[in-house]
Amino acid sequence: MSDAENARASIGARRNPETEAAVLQAAAELIREQGYAALTMEAVCKRARAGKATLYRWWPSKAHLLLALVSRSKQEMELPDTGTLRGDLTAYLDDLLARWRGDDGSMPMGPLVRVLYVEAADNAELGAALLEERRDRWQLLDQILTAARARGEVSPRLGAERAKQLAMALPIYLLMIGRLPAPGETAALVDDILPSFA
Repeated sequence: MSDAENARASIGARRNPETEAAVLQAAAELIREQGYAALTMEAVCKRARAGKATLYRWWPSKAHLLLALVSRSKQEMELPDTGTLRGDLTAYLDDLLARWRGDDGSMPMGPLVRVLYVEAADNAELGAALLEERRDRWQLLDQILTAARARGEVSPRLGAERAKQLAMALPIYLLMIGRLPAPGETAALVDDILPSFA
């Protein structure tokens, strides 16, 4: 059977969910096996049994595959509701940091996020895609901060976007320098962030 016959069928302008799952699974497996630097789009196509045209239509580069893996991980996060900004932010970051570290044995997302930020600095298309994904990804954070603002825990002088930036600035910095807090240390990290909202 030819490669074309083996390739998963496209369903036109929409992504085929089966193909998308196969592509992302293949990318994750290959990154685990050989690292991101050695990852090629051709290898992903072969393992996922996906056509090159389909792959490049939805993921223009291997960095876009990383972004899709990171985004998929974030979609599993749930909105915490502890009744306080400290509690909600701790629960949110605890979940996020666990995913960055790969605490449950799954592929750590932190190294992928680092690569994305570095590559986006020199790739305008990837930078735009990362910004759009970040807006979507921070929806839970936005809800946490909106509720905290209603309770009077966030200064009215802070706009919504700046509040989210302040919430994430220290975690992202620690990620970029390879100094993520260990499990159980999230509350202390949050205590360092909270004064920014006063």
